[in-house]
Amino acid sequence: MNAEKLKKILADHKVWVESDYQTGKRADLNGADLRYANLRGADLRDANLTGADLYDANLTGADLYDANLRGALLSRALLNGANLTGADLRNAHLNGANLRNADLSLALLNGAVLEGANLSGADLTAAHLRGADLRNADLRGADLEGADLTGAHFELEFKSVYNFSNTIFSEAAIPWVILNPRWSEYADTVTFV
Repeated sequence: MNAEKLKKILADHKVWVESDYQTGKRADLNGADLRYANLRGADLRDANLTGADLYDANLTGADLYDANLRGALLSRALLNGANLTGADLRNAHLNGANLRNADLSLALLNGAVLEGANLSGADLTAAHLRGADLRNADLRGADLEGADLTGAHFELEFKSVYNFSNTIFSEAAIPWVILNPRWSEYADTVTFV
């Protein structure tokens, strides 16, 4: 997508959001080629980015609250400090993405590929991560309180998770979860299915 067209879409979307959805136009970037795009600090609340290719894009500090990123390609994207609260990231590819200190609370990440992603300090409170691939992800200091990790794939990196009270895991995760140094603190609140 050329820069002028993207600039117009973002401007119309900003008017749409700021007018409480009365004027302007919702950003529809369904399937858009946004590889390497600089969207640092962009306001993309409620935007449609379904299946968009955001490979290696810079979304640092972007506001993607309730955005639809279902099936989007976000491999190696910079999303540090981004607001992804309530975003739909089901089946999205975030392998190698930088989500350090991102807010992913209430996000839908079922089936998402987060292999090798940096989730250090990320807020994943009440996030849905059923069947997500978290292998080799950096979860140091991540907050997983109330998250659903049923069928999620992860390894020893789970030892550094900050908070996992009221979290749901598959029984296959028991060996990894009980290795967390804070296991005894959360044992009574964790559910295995």
